[in-house]
Amino acid sequence: MGRVFAAAELSKQVSIDRESGKTIAMANGCFDVIHVGHVRYLTGAATQADRLIVAINDDLSVSMLKGEGRPVVPADERAELVAAFAVVDYVVLFSTSTVAELLNLLRPDVHCKGTDYSVETVPERDIVQEYGGKTVIVGDPKNHSTEKLIQSITESASRTPGTSGKF
Repeated sequence: MGRVFAAAELSKQVSIDRESGKTIAMANGCFDVIHVGHVRYLTGAATQADRLIVAINDDLSVSMLKGEGRPVVPADERAELVAAFAVVDYVVLFSTSTVAELLNLLRPDVHCKGTDYSVETVPERDIVQEYGGKTVIVGDPKNHSTEKLIQSITESASRTPGTSGKF
């Protein structure tokens, strides 16, 4: 089971790991309502290095990225859920729209993004290249999304007698 860190504390842990010869991968996202696409993304990311960091958007940045009503699950709970995955070593929350600051701080050997990107479209690709890391695309085709899952749950609830259409 992984552990949730503050960024400065995680930087120290990454230094310890590097001193012992470990490689570091980092994946990031909102992870608002966990689904199989998340599992496949993180499983793919974990194969890229000895240690996997998962950077999770905090509540304010999720709201800015995804809109009203999001996140559904608070940041501390999302972090705890992701840290419970066997393939995850470290979790850190971040408050910006991209993980650029964390990439500059932690300098993972590999920055992993999902299949909704290509290496060329990853916003932080230049940062990773500048410090000598690589960007890779991992996971299954983007056939799953939190938005679709929320929509499905809401539609199902609205068809169930005695519910208000909210889950």
